[in-house]
Amino acid sequence: MKIGVYVCHCGGNISEIVDVEKVAKYVDNQDDVVFAKHYSHMCSEDGQQMIINDVKEHNLDRVLVSACSPLFHGETFKNVAKQAGLNPYLIEMVNIREQCAWVHYDDLEKATEKATNLTEMGIDRIRNNNPLEEIKMDIGKSVLVIGAGIAGIQAALDLGDAGYQVHLVEKDASIGGKMAQLSRTFPTNDCAACILSPKMADVTTNKNITLHTYSEITKVDGNLGNFKVSLTHHPAFVDSESCVSCGLCAEACPVSVDDEFEWKISKRKAIYIPMDFAVPNRYLIDVENCLNQKARRKSGKTNVCRLCEKVCPQNCIDFENKPEYLELDIDAIIVTTGHDVFDAGRKPEYGYGKYENVLIAPEMERIIVKKSEGAEVRDIGKKIAFIQCVGSRDEQIGNEYCSRVCCMYATKLSQLIMHSAQVAGADKDIYVFYTDMRTFGKGYEEYYKSTQKMGVKFIRGRPSEIFKNPGSEKVNLRVEDTLNRQIIESEFDTVVLSVGLELSAGSKKIADILKIPKSTDGFLQEAHPKFRPVDTQKDGIFIAGTAQGPKDIPDSVAQASATAARVMRLLNQGSITMDPRKAFVHPELCDGCGECVSSCPYDTISMNADNIAVVDQNRCKGCGMCLSSCHSDALDLNMFTNFQLFSEVKAALKDKRESDKRIIVFADSICTYKLSDSVGNAKNKYSVDTRIIRVPSSSRVTPKLILQSFALGADAVFLGDCEKKSTPFLGSIDAVEKNIKLVKKNLEIVGISPDRVEFFQFVTVMLTKFPMLLNKMETIAKNKGTIPHEKRIKISNSLQEWLFPKNKEI
Repeated sequence: MKIGVYVCHCGGNISEIVDVEKVAKYVDNQDDVVFAKHYSHMCSEDGQQMIINDVKEHNLDRVLVSACSPLFHGETFKNVAKQAGLNPYLIEMVNIREQCAWVHYDDLEKATEKATNLTEMGIDRIRNNNPLEEIKMDIGKSVLVIGAGIAGIQAALDLGDAGYQVHLVEKDASIGGKMAQLSRTFPTNDCAACILSPKMADVTTNKNITLHTYSEITKVDGNLGNFKVSLTHHPAFVDSESCVSCGLCAEACPVSVDDEFEWKISKRKAIYIPMDFAVPNRYLIDVENCLNQKARRKSGKTNVCRLCEKVCPQNCIDFENKPEYLELDIDAIIVTTGHDVFDAGRKPEYGYGKYENVLIAPEMERIIVKKSEGAEVRDIGKKIAFIQCVGSRDEQIGNEYCSRVCCMYATKLSQLIMHSAQVAGADKDIYVFYTDMRTFGKGYEEYYKSTQKMGVKFIRGRPSEIFKNPGSEKVNLRVEDTLNRQIIESEFDTVVLSVGLELSAGSKKIADILKIPKSTDGFLQEAHPKFRPVDTQKDGIFIAGTAQGPKDIPDSVAQASATAARVMRLLNQGSITMDPRKAFVHPELCDGCGECVSSCPYDTISMNADNIAVVDQNRCKGCGMCLSSCHSDALDLNMFTNFQLFSEVKAALKDKRESDKRIIVFADSICTYKLSDSVGNAKNKYSVDTRIIRVPSSSRVTPKLILQSFALGADAVFLGDCEKKSTPFLGSIDAVEKNIKLVKKNLEIVGISPDRVEFFQFVTVMLTKFPMLLNKMETIAKNKGTIPHEKRIKISNSLQEWLFPKNKEI
């Protein structure tokens, strides 16, 4: 065996903390290592070429790159292996940046020791790697776009125009999203509907787009190239084919309710069209407020009111409409489910909902629109204040991020109000109270200055409270102008709260269904902000628009086109390479007990005619959960074999001194390993005595492997996985908990504290929880003291009997 080892400086990110030369020099003497080199940037063209040349010149059959996270550059080095003529599964990465240099930056000596040990672990692991055949699967050109706001519409049109079959799903009765509620867009003040409505119309005329409005995704199974999507069409109770939108039904309807499209500043009927330029432009019945539907739910009566039905000349109203259920075969998914505005009621000091003349910015937008249409709307008075950053940049409510659009949105609204007043010859006195004015976009600074020239006053200061004096119709606010240190206290006719953006409730639901993670700001998490900014960690699922984070319309449109381009790049290949991480059987070890058959929730294991277990490779999900059921180690998992993990654990404990405490951490690839990378990016320190081992799922970690870890010298073992609702593997969390319970029981038998093994379910935003739990494990290991050698021997000798008591003869 010939192994080449490459230790990366990462341009100083690693080498400023870890002595990479010392690491390379140490591992250069390991068995099977032909040489160990260190280089400034292994991911650079020169670094990659160095590996290719070395593989060919020295006939290397294994390559180890000790650098950054394999989640970041794993695919890069797989491609390097292919170019070198090496099987891509004979190259491995060791993470000494996120999980070493960046979390142990204040202890250079210990960081170097740990980096050396991590590289040794990698060498021991790669010795046991086997060449694997990549699995190819054909893929089609069917794309699901969830959410039909401006981002979803743009992505669907780009894909439809390129010849892809698109299913565009919108939960509301019309497409258009929140942009449809805008009158003008900054910084050009052009008509929002004039930009949006042609795109909405193009959706219906594009032969490659199938539009599903008033519909919801209820279930998604499968993977890239093979998603199975369940969809429910809600009944509109109006036949869209025969309805001519004459409006006689709405005229006859006796019910009047708040119009949510108009932010409740005007009314609509129980049978209605969502907005003037709705697509599809058809009526529907509001089942919550329709008198007939309410009576049906309450008493079973079906003949109440029905005036709309009586006056409809087309006979297109059908109160017996039922939901329709569809199943779609989809190759890739784009999520553009958007945002909700911050609930201003969560900031009670501003009196929203308490004082009538305190509004939120979207309400002011619709007042401006309705007033321009000549409708009778509330009087906003002469003196108006805007308060910025309501629900943004606020640690108290947990939204530390900037919502990015609020400064320009308030600037636009104040400009529209001022312009309307000037046209009418009226006088307005407008103040914008801000924390910082953020005018980062093209033309934004000029737009801000032009608004100042119109007479709008921008005051740097955040009011702490809004109150009313007794008997006054106006509201008061008091604020310090932080530029000139003057206190301003004044009455205003109207106060407008510039509310921030949060991930929408619909987006949260879709994230749970698709099992894609959210970032620390609560929005959907991209795979990497620079490397893969519109991908998610789940292959074949992409994100765009404000579901990914606050952004304006130009950025949403650009990001939507980016997702469409990424999908085209992916699906144009015609086939994809599947991960060969599948369970398999060592037939010579299988004794035909059949215990494994019921352990797989996907029913992929069966017994053949020779009574040997076989795994259906096409259906196996690669979680490794089944391995715990096998008493003879006949079941195994490609890329994470029993011997590979055992060797990795053994190497992790190889350099442990008598006084050391060593914590073995098994981290699932999807949540915990990703989280540990994020913890490294955030430079959140944790115990240097930890050794993180990546596994596909913590259910892959058998009780035997945990007990073997203690037998080999571990002082504590920690397992991390996704939350039960987020893991893609059925039954995996229950399996882990069962395994942990079994291990704890057997540790107690030998007199070892069960506290030394723990399991936790993570989401990828727990940047402080993860280091806290690892440090806690270190404290437990120290407080419990050294595990006597004889107890470790006892574990080693007894674990088979403990775990499989019915097979004592084995």
